[in-house]
Amino acid sequence: MLKFNETEFVAQTESLIALRPQIEKVVDRLLDEGFDNVLLVGAGGTYAQMWPYEHLARRTSQLPVRAAVAAELVVSGDARLGERTAAVFTSVSGTTDDSLRAIEYCKSRGAHTIGFTGYPDSPVARNVDTALISEPKAWPFDVQMLLFVGRLLSRRGEFEGYDRLADELAALPRVLVDVARQAEPLAAAFAEAHKDTDYHFLIGGGNLWGFTYLYSMCILEEMQWLRTTRVHSAEFFHGSLELLEEDTSVVVFQGEDETRPLTDRAEAFAKRVSRNVTVFDTRDFPLDGVSAEFRGLLSPLVMDTVMDRVSKHLERVRDHSLDLRRYYRVMDY
Repeated sequence: MLKFNETEFVAQTESLIALRPQIEKVVDRLLDEGFDNVLLVGAGGTYAQMWPYEHLARRTSQLPVRAAVAAELVVSGDARLGERTAAVFTSVSGTTDDSLRAIEYCKSRGAHTIGFTGYPDSPVARNVDTALISEPKAWPFDVQMLLFVGRLLSRRGEFEGYDRLADELAALPRVLVDVARQAEPLAAAFAEAHKDTDYHFLIGGGNLWGFTYLYSMCILEEMQWLRTTRVHSAEFFHGSLELLEEDTSVVVFQGEDETRPLTDRAEAFAKRVSRNVTVFDTRDFPLDGVSAEFRGLLSPLVMDTVMDRVSKHLERVRDHSLDLRRYYRVMDY
């Protein structure tokens, strides 16, 4: 597979799963000490990666769990933020400025701060109250967030299948390698077909809406300098559909939660207008060892693995490094 280091990928994924005992210990302590609300704080891609877990909590729990943009949180505040708040942060590098400022802000309000990163000596790891460290460069943070929010809901009697799900995560390294291998020819074909496409219209919903936002902004825009429109499948018919033309590249991210019919509806309409619709559907990938009832919860992880293959092939056919930036962390702002 193109630019896929299987040994490194497996080691990184195993390091995320290995955090389970530490995560559960932290969650149990927070609940035992009376923490009664959770803030999931991020910036850019790490903010978008919080949405599936806010979504999970919102539809199954009475516990206030909300996602927040780090920079906005600092200037706007949050009325519930205080001594009974657990504030969770993620950062691959552990150096994200907006998150660091938000950590200090949350601590100043008395919140207990928790940070997931791959670097124990990084500013994020040093500044949070509790740092949980994986292998360097491990991405995405879905395993940690699923374990954190899942344990939280389980302890509250709002997720009875959590222990079985957490046990099944042990199969993830092998499962995701198989997903990457199956996605490789699909990714290569998409990249070849779109090496000269300069605009993509992305649709997703439910717990894949965050990934849709992330892939649009952080990959296609930031890393490939391509123009995009991103829209939630439930909102597609309230304006954005007017941008479609017969040659518009439409990319649909389809998952397996209860919002699937909303994305089906948007996909069906898009195909009536455009001849250039690509659907990436997590249901197409067998996840051996994962129970059917948990597949939907793993859709963000599966889609991230699939689209990482697409990203690597876009990098190749467009001769545009995924590491190249003009402004981000290049210029002061």
